[in-house]
Amino acid sequence: MEHSYQILADLVLLLHVLFVVFVVVALLLIIVGGFRHWLWVRNRWFRIVHLAGIIVVVAQSWAGLLCPLTNLEMWFRRQAGGVQYDGSFMRYWLERFLYYDAPWWVFVMAYTSFGLLVILTWVSFPPQNND
Repeated sequence: MEHSYQILADLVLLLHVLFVVFVVVALLLIIVGGFRHWLWVRNRWFRIVHLAGIIVVVAQSWAGLLCPLTNLEMWFRRQAGGVQYDGSFMRYWLERFLYYDAPWWVFVMAYTSFGLLVILTWVSFPPQNND
């Protein structure tokens, strides 16, 4: 059973990384696509999902809460008996990608700045109905 929890923890870690990649890469694509007149980057649902993702991150950082995905991953790791997954290349690099040691206010400011940039793209390249 411990092994199952360890696998679930690693899957949550992967999901977390994919979420971060989506939020960051989507913003870059919206900016580039806005200047290049790519219609798909103005898709209303794509933009709503993107905005909602960063709003959740900013709100939880201002509230002083850890990400629910981080909490879930850590819960799975505790259920696995705190067993460290030795030698996992993927886990090693995914954790380095996600987790940094810095004061809390640094994260709050970074997330807030990123969120403001997302809002700026709504003004600069507003979403459109793609019916």
